[in-house]
Amino acid sequence: MNYNTTSNSIWKEPIWLWAAWAVILIALLIPFQEALEYMYNRWMIKEEYSHAPMIPLIAAFLIWQKKDQLEQLPFKGSFVGILLLLTGIFFYTLGELSSLFVVIQYAFVVVLISLFYTVMGWKAFKLVAIPLLILFLMIPLPNFLYNNLSSKLQLISSQIGVGFIRLFDITVFLEGNVIDLGSYQLQVVEACNGLRYLFPLMALGFIMAYFYKTALWKRVLIFITTIPLTVIMNSIRIGVIGVTVEYWGQEMAEGFLHDFEGWIVFMICAAILLAEMWFLVKLSKDTRPFREVFGLEFPEPSPKGANVAYRNVNTPFIIAAALVVLMVFGSFSLVQREEIIPDRKMFAEYPTTISAWQGKRGSLEQQYIDILKFEDYIIADYKNNNSDLVNFYVAYYDSQRKGESVHSPRSCIPGSGLRIESLEQYAVPGVQISGTQLQVNRAVIKEGDKTSLIYYWFQQRGRSITNEYMVKWWLFWDALTKNRSDGSLVRLTTLVPPGSTLEDADKVLTEFTKEISGSLNEYIPD
Repeated sequence: MNYNTTSNSIWKEPIWLWAAWAVILIALLIPFQEALEYMYNRWMIKEEYSHAPMIPLIAAFLIWQKKDQLEQLPFKGSFVGILLLLTGIFFYTLGELSSLFVVIQYAFVVVLISLFYTVMGWKAFKLVAIPLLILFLMIPLPNFLYNNLSSKLQLISSQIGVGFIRLFDITVFLEGNVIDLGSYQLQVVEACNGLRYLFPLMALGFIMAYFYKTALWKRVLIFITTIPLTVIMNSIRIGVIGVTVEYWGQEMAEGFLHDFEGWIVFMICAAILLAEMWFLVKLSKDTRPFREVFGLEFPEPSPKGANVAYRNVNTPFIIAAALVVLMVFGSFSLVQREEIIPDRKMFAEYPTTISAWQGKRGSLEQQYIDILKFEDYIIADYKNNNSDLVNFYVAYYDSQRKGESVHSPRSCIPGSGLRIESLEQYAVPGVQISGTQLQVNRAVIKEGDKTSLIYYWFQQRGRSITNEYMVKWWLFWDALTKNRSDGSLVRLTTLVPPGSTLEDADKVLTEFTKEISGSLNEYIPD
């Protein structure tokens, strides 16, 4: 094709080429359907992702903004995009074989971006690269990252919120995430962790930085500002709730006012970002109008009477279309493996007498069961003849593929008002599980003048793992190679009484661990 055009010429796609694009994009929905449906359901359930349905529309608008510039460029295609497309298909295959939706969701965005790159070539693609990258912001975080981030933000929000309340000369105490006002205890739970503002505000900050036509460091600063800004403003929101509860009653902590304050926080955060952009413009003595600096503009209309040169297919386009077709048919040929759920005993059958240890079963409140989403659990206090007491807790999951997974005590302990004084890996002497020396996380916990010792580890498909991130790696690997994702958290806790030492507590937990090590695999399969 002749690519020479005059300044009064524009490039467009013929209708049949638009139709070909539509067929390719619709075909992509076939292999990615289940993962995209799951992502959509997360958008609808989690307020943190309530902004996500707008992301594709925003990306489409930002691409349309470049319409006039794209009309001046031919699409020469790129074989580098083919390599990126193959990478996306590879990760899609891994995600399908392991049935991990988050891998498939990221693969979808990679495949989509690579198709644009393959067809357009670098010169045209770089105009729309940032709008396409915004699509990554619509994918929910993996649950283990979300839970870790949520627990940390709850603690920070609680601490700053208490500081704000004390500015009003109100007596307040903080234990973990519980703000004690005396007449009322305000629980800083997941709904108050700030993530419902952080993710939307980060998306908004990214888009504002994109529109901000100025030095790169200023644009990066706008985006980074969203993180501390959200945390601080959300903490002030919690503080305001505490102050209003103190002076106007407990109903101030719930209902319409609680939600309304949330909207106010978000709008104030957005206004502060705009003010920051205005300040940076004035600081640099930029004489352009703010509207021009912000860069929110529509594309120039196509020149009247312009010569229209119609784009045609290029070789990378043909290869990309063929690869998409192969992926679609390959998705049908991939065996729909039914996940293996191994046979096991239920913890309801777990003995309350273990050698010299006598146990008394307990139960968790329903609100915690709803959060943890395990299939089975046990929580019991065991006492021996020396009156040593061990709290035994196991949470078991048949499947961890669709987001439900063990919650690490490293994240949960601080939120309950406890302080981790030390945390280290520890080889429990003389204890083996599945033929391997047992390594545990050994945590010394303080609550006021009370000291506790905790052993915990993740028992996952024949492995005893102490690192939360290695848990996720082996989850992916075993889902891929064994078609299994079951697993559990095991936690043992004992008090260190006055006059006793940590070494004495270690002996108690070691003795109890030896007693349960032989029977655990009946309830937590190898």
